[in-house]
Amino acid sequence: MSLKRVVLLLLFACSLKVVGAQGKYQWKEATAGGYTYKYVSDDPMKARFYTLKNGLTVILSVNKKDPRIQTLIGTRAGSDNDPKDHTGLAHYLEHLLFKGTEKFGSLDWAKEKPLINQISDLYDKYNKTTDPAARKAVYHEIDSVSGVAAKYAIANEYDKMMSGMGAQGTNAHTWVEETIYEEDIPSNAVDKYLTVQAERFRDPVFRLFHTELEAVYEEKNRGLDNDGRKVYETMLAALFPTHNYGQQSTIGTVEHLKNPNLKVIREFYNEYYVPNNMAIVMAGDFDPDYVIKSIDQKFSYMKAKPVKEYKPAPEAPIKSPVVKEVLGPDAESVDIAFRMPGALDTKSNLVLGVLSAILQNGKAGLVDLNINRQQKVLNANVSVLGLKDYSIFSLSGKAKQGQTLEEVKALLLGQLDILRKGDFDETLVKAIVNNAKLSELQGLESNNNRATALMDGFIKSRGKNWQYDVAYVDDMGTVNKKQIVDYANKYLDDNYVIIYKRKGEDKNIEKVEKPAITPVEVNREAQSPFLQQITAMPATPVKPQWLDYEKDIQKASLGNTDMMYVQNKDNGLFHLYYRFDMGTWNDKKLSLAAQYLQYLSTDKYTSEQISKEFYNIACNFSVSASAENTTIAISGLQENFDKAVTLFEHVIANCKPNEEALAALKGRLQKARADSKLNKGAIMKGVVNYAMYGAKNPFNNQLSQAELDGISASELVTILHELPTYKHTVIYWGPQSLAAAAADVKKLHPLPASFKTAPEAVKFVKGNQDKNQVLFADYDMVQTEVNWLRNSAVYNPANTAVVTLFNSYFGGGMGSVVFQTIRESKALAYSTYAFYASPDKKDERYSVVAYVGSQADKMNEAISGMNELLNDIPRADKLLQTAKESMRQDIETERITNDGIIFSYLAAQKLGLNTDIRKQVYESIDKLSFDDVKKFHDENLAHKPYTYCIVASEKKVSMDDLKKYGDVKKLTLEEIFGY
Repeated sequence: MSLKRVVLLLLFACSLKVVGAQGKYQWKEATAGGYTYKYVSDDPMKARFYTLKNGLTVILSVNKKDPRIQTLIGTRAGSDNDPKDHTGLAHYLEHLLFKGTEKFGSLDWAKEKPLINQISDLYDKYNKTTDPAARKAVYHEIDSVSGVAAKYAIANEYDKMMSGMGAQGTNAHTWVEETIYEEDIPSNAVDKYLTVQAERFRDPVFRLFHTELEAVYEEKNRGLDNDGRKVYETMLAALFPTHNYGQQSTIGTVEHLKNPNLKVIREFYNEYYVPNNMAIVMAGDFDPDYVIKSIDQKFSYMKAKPVKEYKPAPEAPIKSPVVKEVLGPDAESVDIAFRMPGALDTKSNLVLGVLSAILQNGKAGLVDLNINRQQKVLNANVSVLGLKDYSIFSLSGKAKQGQTLEEVKALLLGQLDILRKGDFDETLVKAIVNNAKLSELQGLESNNNRATALMDGFIKSRGKNWQYDVAYVDDMGTVNKKQIVDYANKYLDDNYVIIYKRKGEDKNIEKVEKPAITPVEVNREAQSPFLQQITAMPATPVKPQWLDYEKDIQKASLGNTDMMYVQNKDNGLFHLYYRFDMGTWNDKKLSLAAQYLQYLSTDKYTSEQISKEFYNIACNFSVSASAENTTIAISGLQENFDKAVTLFEHVIANCKPNEEALAALKGRLQKARADSKLNKGAIMKGVVNYAMYGAKNPFNNQLSQAELDGISASELVTILHELPTYKHTVIYWGPQSLAAAAADVKKLHPLPASFKTAPEAVKFVKGNQDKNQVLFADYDMVQTEVNWLRNSAVYNPANTAVVTLFNSYFGGGMGSVVFQTIRESKALAYSTYAFYASPDKKDERYSVVAYVGSQADKMNEAISGMNELLNDIPRADKLLQTAKESMRQDIETERITNDGIIFSYLAAQKLGLNTDIRKQVYESIDKLSFDDVKKFHDENLAHKPYTYCIVASEKKVSMDDLKKYGDVKKLTLEEIFGY
């Protein structure tokens, strides 16, 4: 249940509204199945908006592409609505709504209830107690009573029910104006899903609170280690000195987190979780008439209440720059943010959307061409965050080597000067609209995109402005240059907040200290009658669909290579790939050459003109080099196929060396490499690679400084010119027939008489863990992160079913043994998992990977807890059955489509397979037992040597403690990164 913000990347899903959705986009009303609903004419989602008698909003969008449904249940309440003296409360409540009710999550509610009430009273007492010794005594009593209450609780029963019905992506998030509960369910699980959700929100029980409280503490501490999060919160606080956007952190202050009050949380639930403040959104494969009737029947118990909306006084204008500074170990950056009119101001947000696309659209914007294309900074970005009361427009950038953040700031603000003067091509607006239409077409395929956009509309306007959302892309085309210039001059002046993120020690960090918590029972095998009722509900089986590679993929000969083909029967989009069986393991320079191409001109076009040309025809190209493959990808609207492919072929064949661009690229690469050494995620990835392969590994297979310095522009251009002369496969997905597509590609893509032989690839071999070892990397952080690594047996396709089941049962989700034990029972971590990682090549080895991120002072307990599970897998037959049913549902409802069919085949080939292995796995599910899982665990995980990969602050962990786990090797950044 991570605290996160869903950011809509596609313009059709944008919360920005438009001035007037006239003409074809009109609200209409219809009746079907006995229920009246509203809809917007010509809405590509065909969304139906219902308001039930109790005020509950239901929004449905049918999409039959896959037999699955994205569901969201949301309330228009978030951290804005937290009481001033209990910040973080909405987020606490989000966590507690996974704990069950009197009907599920409990072994014996009659015995559990008085203990839950006693715990609530104790927290009330704890909240009002100030003496440290007295508080400690009260918490000891909370811990004691919680231990007794836990004997009657069934941990994670909600997750078990959802997993058992085949749900994926079980999650929730809290933000400033919303709390959203998320599930992706099979289309045959509608009745089960709605029955569970109706009960979930009926009268939730706040059980297992003190261990969940500890998980929130860990979440807070993880945020304290995240420099990006600190910049974001500092920006909000400066932009909104009185509004709760800036004055109430969603996760809460440390002081408030340490003083929770269950009674106040209950009051919040009673006030805001009412039908007239909530919505159920579903997008996917279902019968809307059946679904609305079911929702009405199951949620009719909810009673409407008046809801007090958060309506703050307007913020005073910002009259001069507000300068803030954030210190931390990660790379330096600068953010410039403007407070803009909110998402309900349709006129403002239409112009703001176009203005931001003129500044940056990935290809032809002012920031794209004037800063990123010319490599004037390490990178620069523009973003718009649309909230209900205010929007936030921001520019951000990172400095090159030897460049100051002040210089980056000047470059970013310089683009606003250009806007204010109107020094841009107005015809860019037409291209922006065409590219937005392309994004809209792509986005409609995703149920998640649909549901998220619809819920966002409900949170901001109760869905009343949906017609403006639908019309948004068309109405972008009505914005003219004068409007953009006037808007920029009105809103974008010296009225900004600037945040300098500088490298240094943050001495103001106050971590949340861990209270003394006794591990509690999780009653892994217990099942409530309610769960049994849900399991017994009938569900029409969904028939799995296997790929038949010989039938599903057609081939055509293109001279000395083949084209693999799948037809797009849904729309006018195409994807064309040239896939080479060589990558950076063959030549480390390939990745640099691929990056270099975007900065090069030809004899006919400058690099800027090339970028503009592709943007004008709403097409894209990319060249990317991975370890073993290099891929050229061209995509867009089929009507522009010939133009796009012709232009790319011209670019790859005629690009010219540019020494100045290469020097800038080398400088930026050196800075990016230096910044990676400041990133704890990159450091951990490097340590794990070191553990897996040894000192020379794929992660540090990088150009040395001397190699980088020695590369010339002509050398890289030669690599690009010669790339098409190496053996490659052509892949086409699009609306054309096989014959027409093959003829087009043959005409546009010249092939040599014979292909060149690729350079021999360097080989990386997974090492053996013969004894325990600790690889340690020092990083200034609050938490300690530990990865366990062990290389195991060589890939065997016959093991795929048991590996899949083991991962689900043991450590792959919130209902797994690892999560229940480490987080739910012992409260040792916010994030923890363990799995048996499969290789992607037939002769490679599996690896055991486990992870715990905990407070530094809980490291030893966390390691001990994980080691117990690695050595002894607990038996829980009912949990195993849930994992098996989840496997079955996942396979039955998975649909591999579009070019995914071809890439599935290529992945299978790499593993030595010629058929869809999911069929073999599916047919094995019923034959698998706990004995199979235990045998697998004992043979591959139990009592084996491991390498412990630990990233932590030397100031917070003891080297003597680390030596208990094996010989300690402290890795330098040069050893980790290879430069």
